[in-house]
Amino acid sequence: MRSGTRQSGGSRRGRCGLALVALAAGLAGTAAGERLKDVCDIKGVRGNPLWGYGLVIGLNGTGDGSAASKRALTNVLRRKGIVLKPEDLTSKTIASVIVTAELGPFARRGSRIDVTVSAIGDATSLQGGKLLLTELVGADGDVYAVAQGSVSTGAFVATGESASVVKNHPTVGRVPGGATVEREEVAEFVEKGEITLLLRDPDFTTANRVGEAVNKVVADCAYAVDAGTIRVRLPATVQDRNLTAFVRKLELLTVETDLPAVVIINERTGTIIVGENVAISRVAITHGNLQVTRSDITTVSQPQPFSATGTTEKTTETHVDALEQKGTMSVVNKTVSVSDIARALNALGASPRDLISIFQALKRAGALKADLKIM
Repeated sequence: MRSGTRQSGGSRRGRCGLALVALAAGLAGTAAGERLKDVCDIKGVRGNPLWGYGLVIGLNGTGDGSAASKRALTNVLRRKGIVLKPEDLTSKTIASVIVTAELGPFARRGSRIDVTVSAIGDATSLQGGKLLLTELVGADGDVYAVAQGSVSTGAFVATGESASVVKNHPTVGRVPGGATVEREEVAEFVEKGEITLLLRDPDFTTANRVGEAVNKVVADCAYAVDAGTIRVRLPATVQDRNLTAFVRKLELLTVETDLPAVVIINERTGTIIVGENVAISRVAITHGNLQVTRSDITTVSQPQPFSATGTTEKTTETHVDALEQKGTMSVVNKTVSVSDIARALNALGASPRDLISIFQALKRAGALKADLKIM
């Protein structure tokens, strides 16, 4: 679970010209934009997932009562010298659960972290239960934390003979601060005297701007490796005692991000997202809806009174009506902003479903200067 190698001593310090003081002085002169901490992650600074199998006890008849849960509880009691058979446990006061947590990048031994408890059997609610001592392991199989505590679900279940009421999700709960860290995995984010910034949305233009923003205040320290990676060499004046301050000031630098021209369409919900740099060439658009209505009417056909040959029959009559709305041809001039696009398409009076069809047709015609993505 190691996420990097941090070198110590003066050998890892690259020389970059200006020092930490220059970086602090340059913060006031940076252009308006997004902070680096909001668009970049630091390589090596990440959490590690933990999980374990546990038991929740003390449930008021809402546990699963399965053979697996009973067997697990008897094994726990046997380690304490209490020998019981699974069939000796008949009440539904226990539930098998999976316990998950995330070991933070700077969690130290003795730190407390939250855990999530999820039922894996047919338990109806974990409310009011108590999580027994559970070991939480990482991907390498080692134990990094132990969890125990009262489970809170923020839900309730009320049942009767013919009705029930359920609020929220009663089979998943949390134990705030329920796990104690037993083994540290502190993030190590300095490698060979460099800090690596990772763009959350890789883009060559943005990566280059990030490097330029850092170099304006700490000369010749940063360079973009690719569309998503920027490396920053540490100045010689940055030592262990002020490394955190240096990273803090890096995070507060601002940069103007560049967004690709993209239109996102979710046909299931009728949602359309148009990116900032989307443009439309001059086109003429007409759009009309075709509405087809079908109705089935059931009637009963009866023979004449006192008829000796006729029978009563049930028949169905189907009526189909088609209504096509008239569409007028509208000219949409070349647009240069999202507001222009919204104004032009709103003038057509199209619904979100209509707009989805229009955007697809615009892309097919080559008039939509953007990447069209359908979710």
